[in-house]
Amino acid sequence: MRLLAVLLLLAAPAWAQDQRTGEGTGALLRWLDKMSGETADVELQRGQSAVSGHLTIELDECRFPAGDPASDAYAHLTIRDSRAAEPVFDGWMIASSPALSALDHPRYDVWLLRCTTEAGSAQ
Repeated sequence: MRLLAVLLLLAAPAWAQDQRTGEGTGALLRWLDKMSGETADVELQRGQSAVSGHLTIELDECRFPAGDPASDAYAHLTIRDSRAAEPVFDGWMIASSPALSALDHPRYDVWLLRCTTEAGSAQ
């Protein structure tokens, strides 16, 4: 019985990695300027960038569980501050857990809302 429990625990990560995903054509993001309280939604297509305040946000790709584009999306973003040499964020953001992999910036917050599957249609 104990051996079975150990085998199940060891196999669980493999099952999680095998989840099929769909590719979004873009993503819907929200940004917040913490000083002014201003917020805006930004829709980006893959490879496109947008400027919000001092930030340039570039979407590399957006994925979601296959067959459920409104579900748990995750996107690879590169975010640059015009006043810094290196990107302030370069990694994956997860829509359902924005604090898990968040932009750490004193003035701005950016988070993923969902992937888009067609130009102009947020899913």
